[in-house]
Amino acid sequence: MLCGISFWGMLACLVLLLFFTVSEYSAQLASSGWIIGILVALFIAVVLCVLALPGFMVLMFCVEGIKVIRREGMKLSNLLSLLFAVLLYGYLVVWPRIRDLAEHTFGTVLYAIVSFAAAYMLILMSMYTFSALLNLFHLKKNRGADYIVVLGSGILGTRVTPLLAARIDKGIELLTCNQDAVMILSGGQGPGEDIPEGEAMAAYAVEKGVDKKRIRIESKSVSTEENLLFSRRVMEKERSKVILVTTAYHVFRALLLARRQGMKCVGYGAKTK
Repeated sequence: MLCGISFWGMLACLVLLLFFTVSEYSAQLASSGWIIGILVALFIAVVLCVLALPGFMVLMFCVEGIKVIRREGMKLSNLLSLLFAVLLYGYLVVWPRIRDLAEHTFGTVLYAIVSFAAAYMLILMSMYTFSALLNLFHLKKNRGADYIVVLGSGILGTRVTPLLAARIDKGIELLTCNQDAVMILSGGQGPGEDIPEGEAMAAYAVEKGVDKKRIRIESKSVSTEENLLFSRRVMEKERSKVILVTTAYHVFRALLLARRQGMKCVGYGAKTK
């Protein structure tokens, strides 16, 4: 979360810097018409973005919520995005139009409390989102890594799924850039799986041309926490430089879990629908 908090702090400092800079040189800026025009245009753009953001969020969560339900089925966890869109729409549009609530002190106070809670939650969500996004950006793939840990996600019988294949392909890509690294393929055997995920992942990697000597298999874990814990036991070097590979949306969570275990690593995300 430190990345997201720092990013918000940077934005706040940047706004203050711009404000004081404009105040300090207001006389010089006033004499230049084209600079004033640019500043006004930027101010209008910022205001429009702020005003459009709630509507954009309602539309985005609504569309994505419907997609999740269509692809994953009608489950409580799959309804969260759509529910958030409905609640946000009700808060922004429906509630202010209810006269009985708007005209009473209780309704006004309640709306203020809900507004504060909503703002607080949105700030937390934005910090989490910024942190998750910033951890996906890397300027280089060559990290001088000792180990590249690829987290398992489930297989069909003995065959890796497209989602898991994308993770392994990303691991192979990073293995090519880190010549001294060893790839640890981590995943145990779950319901409906004929073999442990780690073994299926290794077979896929070998088919893709990876040398067996550069592969280690961890085949006992059944959760992300165990993926990390058991993979560390496979590592022969102490204080190793580790790259963690999983699906893009899962990177930040995996890094948080790794940090709890005292494992220092960087995360790379594989693409997914």
